[in-house]
Amino acid sequence: MNDLVTCEFLEHATALVKINRPEALNALNMATRKALAETFLSLHDNENIRAIVLTGDDKAFAAGADLKEFVDAQPMEIVRRRAERYWQAVSSTPQPVIAAIRGYAMGGGLELAMACDIIIAGENAQLGQPEIKVGIMPGAGGTQRLTRAVGKFQAMRINLLGKPFSGEEAFAMGLASEVCPDDQVLDRALAMAKSISFMPPLAAQAIKEAIIHGENSSLEAGLALERKSFQLLFASEDRKEGMEAFIEKRKPQFKGS
Repeated sequence: MNDLVTCEFLEHATALVKINRPEALNALNMATRKALAETFLSLHDNENIRAIVLTGDDKAFAAGADLKEFVDAQPMEIVRRRAERYWQAVSSTPQPVIAAIRGYAMGGGLELAMACDIIIAGENAQLGQPEIKVGIMPGAGGTQRLTRAVGKFQAMRINLLGKPFSGEEAFAMGLASEVCPDDQVLDRALAMAKSISFMPPLAAQAIKEAIIHGENSSLEAGLALERKSFQLLFASEDRKEGMEAFIEKRKPQFKGS
């Protein structure tokens, strides 16, 4: 899309989005945040894309916010930036999004990863919410998404101490979906995206919607959403194709209809 964020269309209906500020360990200045949002918004309605992988490079997924843009900022200036819009563009993407974390994913970088649906972390990746060390707190999910992922007591420790933790620790506490050797992270994320791309996209998107919205509602409301989505999928051609292929012992060909 531009120099700060690249988007490559791969085979198997997969998009590979990369943050590209290596000179700053992919720190998230406002221009990069905006470029990420524009990239993801362009993918929202792309029916040729069934899964998205978001990554940085081998040194950093994203090292956090660019503090040079914050050090002299006043409260109303921060309000007017409305930076939450940019992460919402990622979290509201209908296709499943996989974050592939190598190196640093700190502060806003970890919050960006948590706006995705699956996290693949390298064993030696360094994750954390260090905002308290510079006199502030997380402002894009570091207290809310993190608590939902790992629970109150781990979230308190991570936020109040500001210490980094490894990819292995992230997996152990339930923050990462998988952990693997650092040099295998991107390949593993792309392989997972490939597997998802062979699934019926309407069902994949309905599953994502039910999990995300159900997490923030009562059990009964979540079950109702799940049930209605389940029922609605019976109107899809992919449901008929999937069941017939299973009975006929052949591979299904899902078209997203």
